[in-house]
Amino acid sequence: MLKFTKMQGLGNDYVYVDCTKKEIDNPEIISKIISNRHFGVGSDGLILICNSEVADFKMRMFNSDGSEAEMCGNGIRCVGKYVYDKGLTNKKEITIETLSGIKKLILFVRNEKVDMVSVDMGKPLLKPEDIPVLSDKYPVKNLILNSNGKDFNFTCLSVGNPHAVTVVDDIDNFDVSKYGKDLENNKVFPKKSNIEFIEIIDRNHIKMRVWERGAGETLSCGSGACAAVYACYLNDLVDDKVIVKLLGGNLYIELDDNNHINMIGKADIVFDGNLYLDEKKLIKRRN
Repeated sequence: MLKFTKMQGLGNDYVYVDCTKKEIDNPEIISKIISNRHFGVGSDGLILICNSEVADFKMRMFNSDGSEAEMCGNGIRCVGKYVYDKGLTNKKEITIETLSGIKKLILFVRNEKVDMVSVDMGKPLLKPEDIPVLSDKYPVKNLILNSNGKDFNFTCLSVGNPHAVTVVDDIDNFDVSKYGKDLENNKVFPKKSNIEFIEIIDRNHIKMRVWERGAGETLSCGSGACAAVYACYLNDLVDDKVIVKLLGGNLYIELDDNNHINMIGKADIVFDGNLYLDEKKLIKRRN
């Protein structure tokens, strides 16, 4: 039996497991099972909350296809809410270890529960080998990629995980699934990429839809929103404070004087539960 908490950040939903007292085996396989919206709990993936020797907590994040990702902006906000609301900490400023480094969180508490979370996502990585993307440009701007007969102009960067950002018209009616999967797997991305499709409203507002690497289109992507704003800033399309409108709600992104990206948004607990894992199914999938 596996105790879990279903949480969501603007509709980007994950299953969270407290591993501070006991670790779990085969998280890659469990993520596939637990994420299935018909035979499992239903989520965009699995996030483990673990002990850390260098921060207050450590976060491990697995996509719905079982692949482990470096970071998740919406996911880390939910981790902040989890550890405070569940009594694992009473601190309102905490650090979380991720595969993309240590992130600093500020928890905004209302009625003894975390309502909003601010995350210092750090400085974006712009060198092509750090993203990674196969390009001789620095920064990687005006990268033209074709998908299904249509050319897209990309700006690429990493916010702990790889992102490729492009501006399109009429985002509400844009066919994200048609182009997203193909572009995610383009050969210029050695580790695949998250794909952000952006519509500019004005210099302080953009609309975004996202095809997440290993998960498909999701209602929201925190790291994607950060990447999108910074990419638009690089191209002088927005100012340093931007509201990002996603399918699941709004995120507030600010670029500070030290070139750090700060993300502010909500995090919510949906429900707690227990999952009864079939050991035979785990063994079969592992083999």
